[in-house]
Amino acid sequence: MDVFQIAGPVKLSGHVDVNGSKNAALPIMAAALLAPGRSSLLQVPQLADISVCKELIDQLGCRVERLEDGTLTIDATRIDNPVGPYEIVRKMRASICILGPLLARCGRVEVSMPGGCAIGDRPINLHLIGLQQLGAQIHLKNGYVIAEAPQGLTGASIFLGGPFGSTVLGTANVLMAAVLAKGRTIIESAACEPEIADLANCLNTMGARISGIGSPRLTVEGVSRLHPVQYRVIPDRIEAGTFMAAAAATRGELHIGNCRLEDMMAVVDKLRGMGVKVEPNGDGCTVIGGPRVEPADITTQPYPGFPTDLQAQFMAALALAEGNSVVVEKIFPDRFLHVAELNRMAANLRKEGPAVIIAGVKKLIAAPVMASDLRASAALVIAGLAAEGVTTVNRVYHIDRGYERIEERLNRAGAKITREEGGTV
Repeated sequence: MDVFQIAGPVKLSGHVDVNGSKNAALPIMAAALLAPGRSSLLQVPQLADISVCKELIDQLGCRVERLEDGTLTIDATRIDNPVGPYEIVRKMRASICILGPLLARCGRVEVSMPGGCAIGDRPINLHLIGLQQLGAQIHLKNGYVIAEAPQGLTGASIFLGGPFGSTVLGTANVLMAAVLAKGRTIIESAACEPEIADLANCLNTMGARISGIGSPRLTVEGVSRLHPVQYRVIPDRIEAGTFMAAAAATRGELHIGNCRLEDMMAVVDKLRGMGVKVEPNGDGCTVIGGPRVEPADITTQPYPGFPTDLQAQFMAALALAEGNSVVVEKIFPDRFLHVAELNRMAANLRKEGPAVIIAGVKKLIAAPVMASDLRASAALVIAGLAAEGVTTVNRVYHIDRGYERIEERLNRAGAKITREEGGTV
């Protein structure tokens, strides 16, 4: 098992490009199952989660290939085995995204209950309720969701709001099923995240008829068939925000390419309040850390609010602020496993229910730490860049799920990160 050894403190300076969005690419890969034939997806990052999705689609009877230019092709001419087995699905929560498209195309699907990061309870009840309202018959057996619609699906009015806001993957699943349903479907309280808008745009390119994209009300006029597509995935706003937080924590200057600031207004607003300059240029921006990090109060919310997937990274930066900050987690209230690890590095963080009180310290001190999930691992890398000494980050397989060769890319901007074998399981 690999570990990172991070020598700090450093002041990042240089250029880094943002890759395609993992959270957009995964449901779009599932959407390719709706159309017999060969689809080509551009700007799909090389990540562990993408490999899991490839493995999952391969076992359905399709063929997935990555070409030399980075394009990912999916030949969904035949689907022989519409089953998402436990051995694959347990590795990644987004595997549940095959439920909707396979139900719509094949009329029957079996998918194991999903796994993923340890960031709190994430039920799929809204996925199942939405599919049932489209006419699916659903039951659970031996840890599998079995959904059937032998006569096809029928449009309906569906409400997808939950206790912590709209469901992103639930919206994706219901949307992908609805495009082949008979008649009109209205999805109320749909997730508005850019990744859902990207999925909807891809589906429209395949011949779907979706309106209201980017709003909480999606209207779908069902069609009888879709066709294969060539489609470019949007840049990853979470990766971009991670690099921005790293620039802030190290008081550095990063030129970030392939970055859509229009998808990140809440993030940019918080950065500027922390004393960080964010200047748009070309296809990205320049992020310049201030002489000190100013404290901030952050509350995670569904888009267009501050994203839960950047909470840990910004907490690492705010650990060095001159003053007190508060981070409130409204999406996954238990998503704070990184707090104890940051405190091992001399941060002063205190968890109070769904909030963390951050008393800024003058410096962080290197220590061996353990990554608990994808975004927590990125926070520990940021802390290691700013800390005095050599920080060992164990379980970096978490970070490989969502960041392609992050150590190489940060090293080109002045980081000192080495990947080594070993570490704690």
